[in-house]
Amino acid sequence: MLPSPPAILREPLFLGQVPIPSRFFLAPLAGYTSLAFRLAVRGCGGLGLATTDLVNARSLLEGRRRALELAESCDEDRPLSIQIYGAVPDEMCQAARWVEDQGVPAVDINMGCPVRKVVKTGGGSALMCEAQRASDLVGAVVDAVKVPVTVKMRLGWDDESLTAPELARSFEQVGVAGVIIHGRTRQQGFKGRVNRAGIKAVVDAVERIPVVANGDIRTIADAAETFVETGCAAVSIGRGALANPFFFRQLDRWAQTGDPGESPSYDERLDLMERHFHGLASRRGERFGCLQFRKILKWYFHFTRMPRPLYKRLLNLSSAALFDETLAIARAEGPEGPPPGHFEVHVPVPSGAIDKW
Repeated sequence: MLPSPPAILREPLFLGQVPIPSRFFLAPLAGYTSLAFRLAVRGCGGLGLATTDLVNARSLLEGRRRALELAESCDEDRPLSIQIYGAVPDEMCQAARWVEDQGVPAVDINMGCPVRKVVKTGGGSALMCEAQRASDLVGAVVDAVKVPVTVKMRLGWDDESLTAPELARSFEQVGVAGVIIHGRTRQQGFKGRVNRAGIKAVVDAVERIPVVANGDIRTIADAAETFVETGCAAVSIGRGALANPFFFRQLDRWAQTGDPGESPSYDERLDLMERHFHGLASRRGERFGCLQFRKILKWYFHFTRMPRPLYKRLLNLSSAALFDETLAIARAEGPEGPPPGHFEVHVPVPSGAIDKW
């Protein structure tokens, strides 16, 4: 039996002056939550706010191709926050102004990424070790733009330095519109269970701004428990959305009615797969779209239950024509089994000792 939706889910949510249509956010996952994926998920319904993959502020200002691709958006991709990282206040302020100039409604500062290439520059979770420098940088970005600024961070560097509550309080004082908390430390990486008590400590530390909880939200029960145990204002979902892109629609319906509704049909699942592939191919070219889609093809095989021979036919996907032809056969033949329950998607993430990240 599903838990009852908390009352807060039926209340309006704002980041600054920006209205957010639901309290279910799409978290950034490097290499996966592209514009094509975000638009495909938005087409399913229920999504509140999406955030881009993290973008290096200096690379954005230098106009580097990869940074511009990561920050790519469009009018249909709203509400959106572009996530930037860096340790030089002037570069971060200029990058935030660039985001504002593109008409994007919010800027997110990353202080949560544990990856070595981000941390070694003084960005990501490294900033959590220097409270005053972090607060000064965030305050400078807030003052540089008119759009709302949020901060994504972890609970702290390790269990001995859970600095997130103190930082959240100081960020609120310099004007951020909200904070997103991944309930693990930098030392944990992505191992172990999320510490909901740690997220609650952040909620208790601030006065007005919304705190968004992130981590280990794969089912409606997970979402309900997170709201109840932490008192958060919203939840941000990453791997759970990769496994089930219709999760936001189900969560939003559950929030409004207590019932998530029917599972998406086989044709709806194939429609999503089609939107995602053609979105990649149209924006990055057919060759790149095929290469990127191969990385996630196994997820779609589990998600759609398309006949296995057709899945194998797509393993070396090389053209849009082959994709369209195979999908047409899949529609005609139907699924080889019942709709899937939850399954864990494999996303390569840092693990092991910190010095090996």
